[in-house]
Amino acid sequence: MADQSMEILICDARLGEPQLKPFTFYLSASEAPTVGLALLKSGIAQGPDDPILARKGCFGVFGKRKDWDSPIYEGDRLELYSPLLVDPKAVRRKKANQNQDAKFQAAAAKRKARRL
Repeated sequence: MADQSMEILICDARLGEPQLKPFTFYLSASEAPTVGLALLKSGIAQGPDDPILARKGCFGVFGKRKDWDSPIYEGDRLELYSPLLVDPKAVRRKKANQNQDAKFQAAAAKRKARRL
């Protein structure tokens, strides 16, 4: 069986502004197209334990986090994500607490106004 080529887009957002580049890689008959294989063939990673990609959730396809062994298809956009600067759970928790405090303050002001 002859070699097969696959064309994908690689969106690298690790260093500031995301850069979108087309990438074509060639598969032998025995190779299954996976996210890990695309990362290897593009020269981004040296293997599944590469320290560059050691962070959980640092790559995905079309905005969905994928594992090293996940299949990749012709025309997919392989995305490399930058690390989060702020924990989203902490931000939501802080905002919820602020909203709760505002409710308590409003209720206290109403009680005070009724007493006067």
